[in-house]
Amino acid sequence: MAKYALCIGINDYPGTQNDLAGCVNDADDWTEAFTRRGFAVERLIDRRATGKAIRAAIITTLARAQSGDLVVVQYSGHGSFVPDLDGDEPDGTDECLCPHDVLAKGPITDDELFELYSARPQGVKLVMISDSCNSGTVARFSALKAPPAVRGGIDPRQLVRFLPPAVFLSRSEMAALGGRRAARRSSAPGRNAGLLLAACQDIEYSYDAYFDGRPNGAFSFVALQALAELPAGATYRDWYNRIRKSLPSQQYPQTPNLYGPSSMKKWKVLA
Repeated sequence: MAKYALCIGINDYPGTQNDLAGCVNDADDWTEAFTRRGFAVERLIDRRATGKAIRAAIITTLARAQSGDLVVVQYSGHGSFVPDLDGDEPDGTDECLCPHDVLAKGPITDDELFELYSARPQGVKLVMISDSCNSGTVARFSALKAPPAVRGGIDPRQLVRFLPPAVFLSRSEMAALGGRRAARRSSAPGRNAGLLLAACQDIEYSYDAYFDGRPNGAFSFVALQALAELPAGATYRDWYNRIRKSLPSQQYPQTPNLYGPSSMKKWKVLA
């Protein structure tokens, strides 16, 4: 069995005034974790992570795989939402990922990701790990056991991985969004084409965080810690349950989620 990973990290969003801090570190850290586990890894960082490049890399990575192989797509960057054009969303919006050139070329919607992922060869296992967000908040909090943000100084400004649709949508597209989004329990980008480990709920923020002065996604930091502590043979459900011991937290009120059929949640982690 062969294992392939595509790691995407975008801090730089030209023209949006919404740059992030921890996404490239996330991609680097995931790359290291995947490499240790025998994956062939491709990285798309900042200006290399255009919409065209991301689509092409997903297609070529999946095309390399054969039945029984594993493909993981990891994304850290802005998330957002756009008007739903095909009527498959109860609240009238599609979740989306924001490439480096989102301002000029637009986002990648969950519908498009579904089509890309569905083209994979039969029998290929697909996992997406998404450290991005849409909008919202939660009321349940716990303590996050992690190194302090900084030592002996003031915490850096808190950033959320949500790019407001008004930044990249036209006036007519914004008008099509209508009123406030309704809370719902569907899924994040790329739903139903594979197993998805998501940093937060559809209507929540995913946070840029700082640990010992180094920026990371709060979810990526916790997920990688949990991964390192998993026993041999652990399932994705086991991994998710360990992540949920730390998130949501008082500092980072985001609720990770695991989307996919029960059979996929029983897959052994990264195997």
